[in-house]
Formats: sequence, structure tokens, C-alpha cells
Amino acid sequence: MINIKNISFSYPADNHIKEKQALTDINFSIKEGEFVSILGRSGCGKTTLANILAGYLAAQTGKVLINNVEVKKPGKNRIVVNQENDLFAWMTAWENMKLANKDEKKINKCLKLVGLDEIKQYFPNKLSVGMKKRLSLARALVVNPSFLILDEPFASLDYRIREELHIGLDKIFSFTKKTTLLVTHDIDEAVFLSDRIIILGDKPTSIVNELNIDFPHPRELRIKNTKKFTEIKNRIKNSYI
Repeated sequence: MINIKNISFSYPADNHIKEKQALTDINFSIKEGEFVSILGRSGCGKTTLANILAGYLAAQTGKVLINNVEVKKPGKNRIVVNQENDLFAWMTAWENMKLANKDEKKINKCLKLVGLDEIKQYFPNKLSVGMKKRLSLARALVVNPSFLILDEPFASLDYRIREELHIGLDKIFSFTKKTTLLVTHDIDEAVFLSDRIIILGDKPTSIVNELNIDFPHPRELRIKNTKKFTEIKNRIKNSYI
């Protein structure tokens, strides 16, 4: 269980920019094995919240508890995957994986899970954009974290590749039941992947709505064409302030 209690955070003023309130009194929890999305406009404080959960930033008020242990620094029980290419170009896919875990059986299992077991000796420059992202996910999974934080991991990719990765990520989640937090501004992405969506409004940034998504996992792209999917999207759009 992950509990986020009364989190607030402000970026300090400098000579040109006044103090910016990034988060105001954020409270929610994530159950074990749940896929939760934090959804909001660009610049509303989503990544700041992800960095606090990861232990990269300290909240000014409130705290984050993972299984009743307060987060005060980064830890292997939570791994972040973001939109940047974090692979080492001079290492093969296998060597990139081995940096995270030297257990060859676990490496093979995770590469197979993301469909990359046939390219383990390839260098990143031989991989497509989508394959690189799947390799980053595999490297996060091989650490076996209790909590996976995905900070806009597909934001820089084109629509077709994103849809392929959404299907792949949903299959991974369905198989591993890994507790996952996705940070995104993409409404379709959040509805397709999530069990629950927490919507952030801005000025000030706070939780303005929370929706349960009850499509069963694993999911198929055809659910995007259903009336129910459209209704959920419309409810989310009406939540923004």
C-alpha cells in the first residue's frame, strides 16, 4: 500500500520568477497491484509529484508511505521510467539489463516478457524507438521493484508506436500485477491503461476528481471505440478547471 498524505510543494522564487506553488494538499493511496494514473495538463505538477514519490524531491509538507515506511530517499523498491532514452549506447541490450540485475534467468524472463529475447546482443542504435522503450521497461522490471513509476514514458513517440506500447504495457501489467503509477497528460492513454485515474487541476494544483475504470485486463484497442470509453473521456474533460 502506498499512501500520499497532505503533500504540498513550492518552487522557490528567483530574480525573475516568483515562487510557484506546484502541489497543494495532495492525498490519495494506491493499493498493491493497482494501476493508477495521475492525469493533468502539462506543467501542473505531475512530474514534481512523481519525483517526490521516487524520493528525488522532499515534500515541504506531508509525507509518502510505502508499506508504512516513509520515503526519504530513492530506493530499489520503486523504479522510474521516463520519456528520456536512459540506455547506455555502448552496451548491448543484455549488458544494459545486467547493470540492473546480474541474474541471467531473470534477465531472460524480462526480455521475453517485453518481446526482446531475440535481440539481446543488439546495441541500442540497432533498436527501433519502441524497442528501446520496451528495453527500458524490462530493465526496470528486472530489479523487481514493488512500485513502478512511469513519468510520461511515451510522450515523445508517435501515435502508432504509443498504441503498440500501450498494448504491451497492459499485457505486462496483467501478467506481473506490478503496482504502477503512470504520470500523463494523455486522456486516452490514462483511460486505456488505468484501474483508477486521479485528475489534477491547476492554479492551485490539487486533486479535482478521481475515477475508477472497470474495463477488465488485458485490454484491447477496440474498447476505445465504445460508448463507455467516450463517456469516461468526457467526464475527465469536464473535470479540468
